[in-house]
Order: sequence, then structure tokens, then C-alpha cells
Amino acid sequence: MSTTDVVELILKDHRRMEDLFRTMRDIEADRAAALDEFANLLIAHASAEEDKVYPALRRYKNVDGDDVEHSVHEHHEANEALLALLQVEDTASEEWGEKLEELVTAVNHHADEEERTLLNDARENVSDERRAELGQAFREARAQYLDSACGSIENVRKLAAAND
Repeated sequence: MSTTDVVELILKDHRRMEDLFRTMRDIEADRAAALDEFANLLIAHASAEEDKVYPALRRYKNVDGDDVEHSVHEHHEANEALLALLQVEDTASEEWGEKLEELVTAVNHHADEEERTLLNDARENVSDERRAELGQAFREARAQYLDSACGSIENVRKLAAAND
């Protein structure tokens, strides 16, 4: 199993997001730092999927195009939930906790669904070699987004506004 397999790379990000959720739920933790890492990871991950992975998967007849569209829609919902959390200044407030749970729900729902549909389909229908190529493209796009501070509140606000 090479680490450039796109399915494995996506799963690895999903697990990291879950770790960050645990940190953000911990009142003793540096919630702001965890949110900062999470915001950048979520946006870079979703953007790289939409740029490099989803268009390629759409071309496979055994991958459901509706699942791809649905995933894009769920990315928009996650962006809106992320923006709502980024706008809460006090990380110790009840509001912060509520907005965090809305974000957790949106992201976990999406990750779970994506793993059961698109990623399973990709594993079954896309060759190892092609998955490695897609993984490389995903990794490069994701790194570029991460370098551009894609999780900043300004950028997330732009992305959320673009969905309206």
C-alpha cells in the first residue's frame, strides 16, 4: 500500500480531522490552534478533492455521479459550519461549543458517507496505478492550498458566500 493511494490519503485526513475535533472539545486544550489547523486542513482537503479527485472519479461508470455532486454539496455545508465557528471569538463560550458540534456533525456525516460510497467505489473500480496518480495530484493541490492560508476566516467567508 503506497502512501500516494488517493483513498488512503483522504482517509488519513479524515482521521486527523477526528483527532482535531477531540482536541477542540477539550476545554483544557489550545482550541484556537486546533481550529486553525482544522480550518486549513478542511479547506485544503475539500478543495483538492474538488479540483483533482472528483472530476476523475466522475469519469468512471461504476462511480455514481450523484455521489460526487452530493459530496460537493456537503463541502459547502461544512464551509458554512466552519465559518460560523470561526466567527465565535470566545473559544470557552457555550456558543463556541454549539457551533463546534454543528461542524462535527456536518463533517463526520460527509466523511462517513464519502467513505461508504465514493471511496469504496474508487477502491473497487480505479486501478492502483491511477489511484497513486490521483493521490499525487491530490497531495500537490492540498499542499498549495495549505501554503495559501486557505483556512483563514476571510477565505472561508468567500467560499461560503460563493455557495449562496
